[in-house]
Amino acid sequence: MTEAAEGQFRAGSLSHRVPELGALELLLAVARLGSLGGAARELGITQPAASSRIRSMERQLGVALVDRSPRGSRLTDAGALVTDWARRIVEAAEAFDVGAQALRDRRDSRLRVAASMTIAEYLLPGWLLALRAQRPDTAVSLLAGNSAAVAERLLADEADLGFVEGLTVPTGLDSVVIAHDSLIVVTAPDHLWSRRRRPLEASELAATPLILREKGSGTRQVLDAALGGLARPLIELSSTTAVKAAAVGGAGPAVLSELAVGEELSMRRLVRVPVAGVSLARDLRAVWPTGHRPAGPARDLLSLTRG
Repeated sequence: MTEAAEGQFRAGSLSHRVPELGALELLLAVARLGSLGGAARELGITQPAASSRIRSMERQLGVALVDRSPRGSRLTDAGALVTDWARRIVEAAEAFDVGAQALRDRRDSRLRVAASMTIAEYLLPGWLLALRAQRPDTAVSLLAGNSAAVAERLLADEADLGFVEGLTVPTGLDSVVIAHDSLIVVTAPDHLWSRRRRPLEASELAATPLILREKGSGTRQVLDAALGGLARPLIELSSTTAVKAAAVGGAGPAVLSELAVGEELSMRRLVRVPVAGVSLARDLRAVWPTGHRPAGPARDLLSLTRG
């Protein structure tokens, strides 16, 4: 090898100068078994493939490693030296693999989920039951809050996967739509609106004090966008259950997710009030920090939401 070629050889990346792990494992098997064919069988490859791998490694290193004869295969002096180095590399790789598996086991032993209130109360329980059937040894913790709080948890690495229900994806998060939902106006059966024959107009809805979720919630974000920020709070509450209870109790009209009031509507504890000229549809999304696609149990939960 010329001096210029040797300099170029040394300047290349380590991955181009050091044989791949599979070739080193093969060389160790040849040294242990004294047979290229036996080494090939142990590693589950054909003998021609084993021979080709050894020749490729010899070309890469620039030295002969194995003497082949009808009586078997033996290492050259250079091959014996390379085998000693290979053994250390393979042992280090095995330690690396054990450590990586320990990290995967630790990751897979827990799942931290942050979800906005509507999703946490009405969709997540079913998904988590299905996940438990798949991963009975994974401990799941759920942090419920509004959509803004979910984003904060994810960005602070306090959750592995989040679910939000607003119109936009918080900055710093990637997302995928998992379901669709609509907000509806509801009242107690004895409220005047329960007997309306024509839909509410946007101006009338904006002029009426309503039982609302707090600022920062996905529900409030959708309503404020629909009414141009003119929604008037009669009461602001931090959970869907509390808003629903206040509406059932006759405190006033409320705007809630259609997912949340199915039972109350069917039992006539609440009455749906039609609305015209207002778009209250929204997407429900799974979210995670940008560039960190869910893995392990978070990936499995995400697949269940889209099943």
